[in-house]
Amino acid sequence: MNTDITASVKPEYPVIDRNPPFTKTVANFNTLDYLRLTTITGISVVVGYLSGIKPGIRGPSMVTGGLIGVMGGFMYAYQNSAGRLMGFFPNEGEVAQYKK
Repeated sequence: MNTDITASVKPEYPVIDRNPPFTKTVANFNTLDYLRLTTITGISVVVGYLSGIKPGIRGPSMVTGGLIGVMGGFMYAYQNSAGRLMGFFPNEGEVAQYKK
């Protein structure tokens, strides 16, 4: 069973790193990635607070929603950053940065 995505789908944009490590992917986060992470976290905190209907569980519900939001937002930002490095998403800024 071949699980290598690059074997079935060819990148549409220039490839900077075919298999970027975790540190390079996180270092490649741009402003929009951080904005997405913050927005998803903020919405999750509000939804967690509003879902704590019973008295006394609004706080724990809000914290749980926030943790889920941080994890989901980070994974979304990581996916976008890695996709740009691997050439699957538009990456003009990264190409200019890494060609120096």
